[in-house]
Amino acid sequence: MRDGFGARVPGPAALTAPDPNAQRIWLEGVDRCAYPGRVWVRSAAIRPVPSHAQLTREALERTEGRLGDDDAIAEAQLDALFSELEDKQPVLAARLGHAFSRDRDELATALGYFLSLVIFKAFDDAFGSLLEPVDELSLRSVEEALALDEELRGADPSEVVDSDDVVAMEQPHLLSFIQEHIDNALEVHAASANVDAIHAVYRVLIVEVLALSYAVAIPTDLTANSQELQA
Repeated sequence: MRDGFGARVPGPAALTAPDPNAQRIWLEGVDRCAYPGRVWVRSAAIRPVPSHAQLTREALERTEGRLGDDDAIAEAQLDALFSELEDKQPVLAARLGHAFSRDRDELATALGYFLSLVIFKAFDDAFGSLLEPVDELSLRSVEEALALDEELRGADPSEVVDSDDVVAMEQPHLLSFIQEHIDNALEVHAASANVDAIHAVYRVLIVEVLALSYAVAIPTDLTANSQELQA
């Protein structure tokens, strides 16, 4: 299958097909998401995600389920999704295309392409017209905030919470979904996986998650309720 960024990549089924001989590989520095609730973080440069913009696990699984396991069908659906991404989120599509084209690692490109499109479509299906286009300034702000947060945590030897942990507290189902797919793919492709390339893709997906989360407008009923409380 050929991705929307021009690279030849394996289909979704090939990413997670069972392999009894595969050795499990864990991404260095990535903890599993297990947050029963949102907890207070001592310091964070990453802005909180509004509660109305949080995605459910069901929304993600529903979007992924539409792709199915048949690579031929999934290829056509992913191509259509990429065209939809370019139409509705042109700035984000360009950023993702640039990021994934820098490293031609096949597995990393396949994961980035597949997961970025599932994330976009899950947001689009869940929030519809409330999902506004991400502009250049908003995207740059997210990238700078993530970089600053990583820098602050890296400079503090007592800091035990990583930046992706902070994002997981804001979008727990999304981060769990991403990490599970990456872990599964790494398990299947243990012998050939480029962990550095996968980690770079993981970071780009975190940027996408935050950018789309901040792009969800406040629903009219929430705005009305807020005004009533302030009156």
